[in-house]
Amino acid sequence: MDTVTVNDIQLAYEIRGTGEPVLFISPIIPDGFVPLLAEPALTTRSRLIRYHKRGWGGSTHTPGPVSVADHVADAMALLDHLGIDRVHVAGHSTGAAVAAQMAQDHPDRIATVALLELSLLSVPAGAAFFAQAAPAFEAYAEGDAERALGLFLSLAGGMDRDRCRALLDERIPGSVEQAVKDADTLFGVELPALAEWRFGPDDAAAIRQPVLSVLGSETRPLWVEVAAFLRSAVPDVEECVIDGVGHLLHIEQPRPVAEALARFLARHPITS
Repeated sequence: MDTVTVNDIQLAYEIRGTGEPVLFISPIIPDGFVPLLAEPALTTRSRLIRYHKRGWGGSTHTPGPVSVADHVADAMALLDHLGIDRVHVAGHSTGAAVAAQMAQDHPDRIATVALLELSLLSVPAGAAFFAQAAPAFEAYAEGDAERALGLFLSLAGGMDRDRCRALLDERIPGSVEQAVKDADTLFGVELPALAEWRFGPDDAAAIRQPVLSVLGSETRPLWVEVAAFLRSAVPDVEECVIDGVGHLLHIEQPRPVAEALARFLARHPITS
């Protein structure tokens, strides 16, 4: 990956393909979009940009607090460096929070927003999810980052730890090891920032761009509730459900996710 210095930090990023630019924002697996960005439905028509948020992977690790607004500022600085005026934005989980905030803060520069299971803790199921994640937080507090990551990813992904580890090892080799290295960011920076992020009905209604909400049919109640919230509050939202997958939908089944995203982008070109 290439690197660029913005906002006094380094961001690692990669670009592949040509066409209208699409910025992909990952959550706790910084290379989580790699399988999706290899799909021909996207690579043949778009300029695909992925990067590691600060605190993740090859980007600078800074101490907290690092807010969603900080991530927005970093992403916009990266786009400025690349000379991109308007862009499609796609985010997964906590990365989708950054994408949603970008759409609110920079409506003139964000053409469309794709939210792959946006993580929003203010819905009723948010508290229940965090209660279920208690063993992961306990393992992290005990200094066992690998076990903590395994428990958290298993819970979020809706699969047992062995299956989750096998999936990630197969689709994104080295991703689990990198996630363990980034455990301090997840538990000490990212999740606290998400808990502080406010995204209510008025915020959702402020997003005037076309929005694609993507959901796995087997996902946790948290993301089902978030999808219902988006359906009720975002003015221009389209929905897509990917059969047979949970929260790691774009890693489990990248092809249908890529095809759904490609159709959405084709309906809403930047040049229109």
